[in-house]
Amino acid sequence: MTTARDLLIVTLDVPSSRPVEQGDLSLALAGAELADLIAADAVTLEDDRILPGLQPATGDRLQDEAGAALVRQAPYESVEDWLWRRGRGLAAAYADALEAEGRATGSHHRWLPWRSGGGAPADSPARRHAADRWASREPVLVGLAAALGIPEGAAEAVPEDLPDDAVVTVLAAVGGALTELEAVRQRRRIEDAAFDNVWRAP
Repeated sequence: MTTARDLLIVTLDVPSSRPVEQGDLSLALAGAELADLIAADAVTLEDDRILPGLQPATGDRLQDEAGAALVRQAPYESVEDWLWRRGRGLAAAYADALEAEGRATGSHHRWLPWRSGGGAPADSPARRHAADRWASREPVLVGLAAALGIPEGAAEAVPEDLPDDAVVTVLAAVGGALTELEAVRQRRRIEDAAFDNVWRAP
């Protein structure tokens, strides 16, 4: 199992302080993939640039796709750019994979409001693996979940016991991207409200 799959299962299983939006989860999943690539020595970070190395097969289709998607020419890609590019539609891709592998039930689930047929994870080794990792407070998984407001009352701060500075950079970039995405949503809400007021004016 990968950190991204574990994060999706935690998102389905553990209550959050706010609804987990598709875009937020997609950005966090892209960060999880990058954290696993760092752990596998498939990439290194130079400042905030992702320098690709060897691309070992992991046996996980989506994680292997992440490795194949790396920019392999200078000046390479920043962590922030990776999150936005790789994250596009990523939550739906992981949810589809979970269902296709029989690791999720077919009933609607409140933690996937953006999916018409999303479901809670079925009891499986994958779910137990994610639960064990969550129970052990594995810092990368906990840090990514906290950025999504999981669990309720979680401090949205980068954990202090992360394995290395590269992962700290990734989690900080995820937090920054989530803040930027929420700012975009807020601007749109204000613009929509202003537009509605124009039409309501006498």
